[in-house]
Amino acid sequence: MSRLYEVMFIVRPDAVDEDVDKLIAGFTTSVTNGGGVVKNVEKMGRRKLAYLVRKFNDGNYILMTIEAGGAVVLELERRLRVSEPVIKFITVRMDEEEKRLAKIKAIRGTRRKVSAEAPAAAPAAPVAHPPAPEPAAAEAAPASA
Repeated sequence: MSRLYEVMFIVRPDAVDEDVDKLIAGFTTSVTNGGGVVKNVEKMGRRKLAYLVRKFNDGNYILMTIEAGGAVVLELERRLRVSEPVIKFITVRMDEEEKRLAKIKAIRGTRRKVSAEAPAAAPAAPVAHPPAPEPAAAEAAPASA
């Protein structure tokens, strides 16, 4: 069964761009040979890491969106683990997240329809309110000095 995954991995900051491109190409062929599809590859550039990872303060971030089965993802993770330039990676299954977001959008859409219909039902002309009568208790109370 094919599912949608996002794979984020961080490459050493001293890696040359050509080497990073070869690495991405190798991971892409690994996915396609296993029967998966690479939807998107985004190079996010060099960023500072939140903490020291393998004695590096920053790294090159790459985000891959793939559609594949579990076996293909396991093989990709194995390759990421043994690749020397990759210092950290994470894989997130996105199909459940997309279902959750679609459900939230549907709920918000029904709320907007209800709130959009409510002002249309209101009268167009403003209603003039008579002035409020003064309370009688305030007139009857003695003034204290």
